[in-house]
Amino acid sequence: MTDLNSLSYTEEHEWIERSGDVATVGITDYAADKLGDVVFVDLPAVGDTVTAGDVCGEIESTKSVGELYAPVTGEVVEVNTALDDDPSVINSDAFGDGWLLKIRGTESVALLDRAGYEAFTGGAA
Repeated sequence: MTDLNSLSYTEEHEWIERSGDVATVGITDYAADKLGDVVFVDLPAVGDTVTAGDVCGEIESTKSVGELYAPVTGEVVEVNTALDDDPSVINSDAFGDGWLLKIRGTESVALLDRAGYEAFTGGAA
């Protein structure tokens, strides 16, 4: 599992882990829990350009459909194709194998550290 203190978070419940100019993006356990059992993920394609703060995909669960917001402006350089076969890994390992996509870019929405995100959600990451 990723060190949750090393991540940045958005108020739309995404987490971001930076490695150089590439940001790995996923949703938090808090978001996965609120969604319920994830059954389908619609992500942008490799090569697509996304804009920070704009909707770039959807996460469908047995309860609802949630929008995925791009936390970073840039080019999608990788998507987690394993989610095509088993999207429920988002529920079981949101901060690990349940990552969603990787974006090469630098401009981002306002980000929170773990303490800020936990304050925003009332204590959950």
